[in-house]
Amino acid sequence: MWDNHNLLRVTANIMFMVVAMAAVYVISQRFIKPIFFPLKQINIQGITGINSGNGNGLQQVTREEIEVLANNEIKGNFFSVDLIKVRESFIKMPWVRDAKVEREWPHGLNILLEEHQVLAYWGSHALVNTYGEVFRVEMDKKLPVFTGPMEASSQVVSKRYQRFRQILEPLEQSIAEINLSHRYAWRIHLETGTVLELGRNEIEKRLMRYASVYNHGLAKLNEHETLEYVDLRYPNGFAVRMPEAIQQLSRKFGAGEQT
Repeated sequence: MWDNHNLLRVTANIMFMVVAMAAVYVISQRFIKPIFFPLKQINIQGITGINSGNGNGLQQVTREEIEVLANNEIKGNFFSVDLIKVRESFIKMPWVRDAKVEREWPHGLNILLEEHQVLAYWGSHALVNTYGEVFRVEMDKKLPVFTGPMEASSQVVSKRYQRFRQILEPLEQSIAEINLSHRYAWRIHLETGTVLELGRNEIEKRLMRYASVYNHGLAKLNEHETLEYVDLRYPNGFAVRMPEAIQQLSRKFGAGEQT
């Protein structure tokens, strides 16, 4: 075989043609607009389907941002486009929580985007969505503030917030801030300026006790001066501090160790 020059020449020519064709294919995929089954339509919609007025059902992600990303990241034709890469590109957008990318025969892509729905601030540097997940984006809006020993605490605080809000709703009292300490003790700051100290145990039970007696006693104390501090860590009662008092003014219904 190695003595057959004609066979060697033919084999070399075939190998050269294969390499050349492979190179042309790679270059065309990278630099030349695909000729066969080109992507002609990219449909982008919010998963929630909320009509935000921008034509795509999204509240925060703008059409301009979508167009820039689509032009830079969506490459190839109907068959060669990398759906995983496209999805990852959209998820990197600050307001996008999740994305789903599908082909639509014969020339389209359907992209469904789920935006973060803001629930609160996480400290002074981030936001918390309705899943209790922390994400970072600039926002100037009045929202509750959550703090905790670590970012992973955001989900616990978010769940508690929903329940706390339900308990306080009949009193028409809104939560301004929730603090979870390193010792996992809970403290609520109300919009009125009152601080509710809940401690670590029987959190909801203590807040429900506060809600049940508020209109029967605390509301009268709160008529002229906003209550500064209510300590609910007593087994059968609570202590109250008024803002103008030089010493702590306590009204205890029962006694016991604070926890």
